[in-house]
Amino acid sequence: MQRPAYSNPAPAHSPPLHHPVPQHVSTVPQLRSPPPPSTSSQGYGYPQQGQQQPGGQQQPGYMHQNFGAGFINDPTAQMGFQVGKSAVMAGQEYMEQNFSRYVNVSALKHYFNVSNSYVASKLYIVLFPWWHRPWSRQQRLANNGQDGFYLPPREDINSPDMYIPIMAFVTYIVLSTLLAGVRGAFHPELLGITATTAFAVVIFEILGLKLGTYLLSISSESQLLDLVAYSGYKFVGIIVTLLLSEILNRTAFGTGGGGTGGWVGWTVFLYVFLANAFFLLRSLRYVLLPDTAQGGGAGSAASYTVARSQRNRRTQFLFVYSYVVQLVFMWLLSRQSADPKVVKA
Repeated sequence: MQRPAYSNPAPAHSPPLHHPVPQHVSTVPQLRSPPPPSTSSQGYGYPQQGQQQPGGQQQPGYMHQNFGAGFINDPTAQMGFQVGKSAVMAGQEYMEQNFSRYVNVSALKHYFNVSNSYVASKLYIVLFPWWHRPWSRQQRLANNGQDGFYLPPREDINSPDMYIPIMAFVTYIVLSTLLAGVRGAFHPELLGITATTAFAVVIFEILGLKLGTYLLSISSESQLLDLVAYSGYKFVGIIVTLLLSEILNRTAFGTGGGGTGGWVGWTVFLYVFLANAFFLLRSLRYVLLPDTAQGGGAGSAASYTVARSQRNRRTQFLFVYSYVVQLVFMWLLSRQSADPKVVKA
């Protein structure tokens, strides 16, 4: 029996694929930088269209160096600048009017009129006041020839300033935290605690000076600012105490750095305390105990009479403030930075 032969069927053909043909052809314009401007440019620094170089061809991708310079001359920009300037001046005037209620800004400028030579000489006098002469402040007569005023720190080495006290205050906070990190006792709260303690000491001392000026009948605002300026010079001695104590304890004596707790630290602290007390005693004498024979004319800055009883009270206040008060505050600030237990407490 013979099997029937089957013929292979014809292969099926798939329909042809038709790709979509775009109906609307869009062309992307070629972006080019504006051609170099000529002398008659208009707008915000853009040149006129259709300008060419001398060769007859435009230079593609070229941007002029004065691109945007026309914005400054635009009337809208000028009006914006005027509005901004008026707003800044109004805010500054508002701040000065409200700040002047509590602090005399013009008087404060006198205490920041310093120079590099003055700062160096003043620091030397604060640390080594034993041989300095004279201590009296210099005066200058006004145009009328009668009224006098004290010279600024730039022109008088004996004039108090507020630049050194403020810089010493900030340096004390930074140096205290730095030395704590060297000893391995740094923690994140140390910077805030040190700054708060130093600021509290300054505020408490200023309040004490304000009370003292009231009890001693010192009504002059310039004398109060002088006392505030003199109260900040103790930070110079504290910085020297912390720095020398740390260096000497680590190098010369090999104790591993004990801060101001060792005899080296106490020796340095005792010297800077006596130097600061002597400096304040000599300097404040011309603020609290003026010499009536020195002024000359009736309008002089120091020509007012101090009664004998009031002079005795001012002498006692000067001694207590220069020695007792400064000893307590300088010991507290030095101990605060030297002993990690005090800081953590």
